[in-house]
Amino acid sequence: MMTDLILAIAHHLAVFTLVAIFAAEFALLRPGIEGKRLGQLASLDRAYGATAMLVIVVGTVRVIFGAAGWEYYVGNWVFWAKMIAFLGVGLASIAPTVSILRWLKAARADTGFTPAAAEVAAARRFLYLQAALLVFIPSFAAAMARGYGV
Repeated sequence: MMTDLILAIAHHLAVFTLVAIFAAEFALLRPGIEGKRLGQLASLDRAYGATAMLVIVVGTVRVIFGAAGWEYYVGNWVFWAKMIAFLGVGLASIAPTVSILRWLKAARADTGFTPAAAEVAAARRFLYLQAALLVFIPSFAAAMARGYGV
């Protein structure tokens, strides 16, 4: 019972951290971003990826060792919908990450570099997509917690 509580707390803290980092990245990625702010954006993006991995690891451990048991999750369509939403968020994060890395490289070569407004807008569209998909994750989690999907 204590293991399940610890895993639930760790999972929730990791997810809340992920959302907080996402919000900071969303706020920072604006047209005209350059120099120090571009470096901060890249750091946030790295933290976002690392935290997403932590969410996956803790979530997997929770599925295997949590009180509900892995059988509950594997046969639950709401769980799989939640996983698909999480996968969608991950896939939508690839394009902005690639852009940020490219911009950071360009900024290191030219201290006056600023990404084109159209490129920033394109990256932000993927952030909007991530935000839309993120809404489904706690919705599916709440449904699962109430026994839906089995």
